[in-house]
Amino acid sequence: MEKLTVKIILTVLALTLTGCSSSENEIDKVPDKSAQALFVDARAALDNGLYQKAIQILGAIDSRFPFGPISHQVQLDLIYAYYKSGDAAQGIALADRFLRLNPNNSNIDYVYYMRALINISTEENLFQDLAGIDRSDRDPEASRSAFNDFKSIVTDFPDSKYAADSRKRMISIKSRLAQYEIAVAKYYVKREAYASAANRARYVVEYFSPSPEIEQALEIMIDCYDKLGLADLKKNAMQVLAANYPNNKLTN
Repeated sequence: MEKLTVKIILTVLALTLTGCSSSENEIDKVPDKSAQALFVDARAALDNGLYQKAIQILGAIDSRFPFGPISHQVQLDLIYAYYKSGDAAQGIALADRFLRLNPNNSNIDYVYYMRALINISTEENLFQDLAGIDRSDRDPEASRSAFNDFKSIVTDFPDSKYAADSRKRMISIKSRLAQYEIAVAKYYVKREAYASAANRARYVVEYFSPSPEIEQALEIMIDCYDKLGLADLKKNAMQVLAANYPNNKLTN
């Protein structure tokens, strides 16, 4: 594990140093062409999966022609290119800027969708996966942000072509958020903070249904209410468990 950790750190440092040196003067390297001609080049790069090249060209257009007729589309494509290249920080920053400066743009739903996808991508941390780290107890701030953006699409843009996929993704994110609350509840149980544990578990039941974690949340509630001597609350939780999970061991 120690060798793997050292290797990961060295890899991150190498990538960081490479990124810093290669980003200098990139815009200056882009040929002096019209905005439309550069946009054609950028789209060709995107179509061929050359996302860093696309970022370079799109960045040049955005810098040289900030108020041109294609400026909004350039920024939208740049958000996508940042997403595909794995540059979450730049992608989110540009999405935030676009939403702030263009609140009535017809592509707002797309920007929400892309920002949500970028936030989700930050949860898929390669280095933590390599190290075999269980991340269920890690504060899912990015997942919450993504959930809120997907919810904005479903609520404010129900006819959007991204609405159906947003609903599906909200369901999967619910499970991720519920897992975090369960992990926190278990932590409180270990510290014998049973009231806090029960409250966390109840929060899962109230706000993340349906999700696979509901059964476990009810089990925690029953155990905590039992230890706290809250017979009525334990009975109510047991009834909910029996009604929804009749094969659970606690109901037999």
